[in-house]
Amino acid sequence: MAEKGGVQSVERIFALIELLAAHPTGASLQRLAQGTDLAKSTVHRLLASLVGLGYVAQDEATGRYRLTLKMFELSSGIVNSMDIMGVAKAHLERLAQRTGEAVHLVIRDGQDIVYIYKTENGPMRMSSRVGLRSPLYCTGVGKAILATLPPQEVEAVWANTHPQKLTERTVADLPHLQAQLAEVRANGYAIDDEENELGVRCVAVAIPGPDGRADSAFSISGLTPYMTPERIRRIAAMALDSRTDILADLGIAQRNAAREE
Repeated sequence: MAEKGGVQSVERIFALIELLAAHPTGASLQRLAQGTDLAKSTVHRLLASLVGLGYVAQDEATGRYRLTLKMFELSSGIVNSMDIMGVAKAHLERLAQRTGEAVHLVIRDGQDIVYIYKTENGPMRMSSRVGLRSPLYCTGVGKAILATLPPQEVEAVWANTHPQKLTERTVADLPHLQAQLAEVRANGYAIDDEENELGVRCVAVAIPGPDGRADSAFSISGLTPYMTPERIRRIAAMALDSRTDILADLGIAQRNAAREE
């Protein structure tokens, strides 16, 4: 009987995980109970376990539940099979060789980004690591992603963030962030000017999907003395070229062109 009960619990947990995967922006307890045909008390108990283990997070403002990226953080091999990783990796390695700097690839998870790939080609080693989680608002990659989202979604992200000044340069108010995002849209790339880590500047470019929204981005990071405005412009041009190549390999550029016709 114990084995049967254990199997039933596993089946219920995976049914809940699959339902949460179908609602990436989150789902209420009631919706999850209805979708799994389970009692709310049972769903609440299972969610509490998943939250405790770090696989699910509950939004404090809305009460909704959503999956986290702990699966990836435990095993980066899961993400290696994703199109974005498989396609972008070779391009990012070439970019690191051309610039001599560290290059990172991230994906969005709620109000944060998670580093899923890192390659370094210079003598300096950055403190970043695969699996590291950082806020969207204070990172170049995060701002590149935010710049592809509609204003109301940016405001929603900000409302569910707890901004704080990680350095004296960190943007900690929404109007300032919105002004930066306008510059990102105008330039095509974002800059992290020691906002996340003193002594480090980054150039970041979003990788948009067919609808123009981005859930991933990559950055080139270097020590501040070497990341002069002129060099940032050169690196940004190389990054935009790499983004064009990545989109072409993903087939997104072709789909966009076909839609425009």
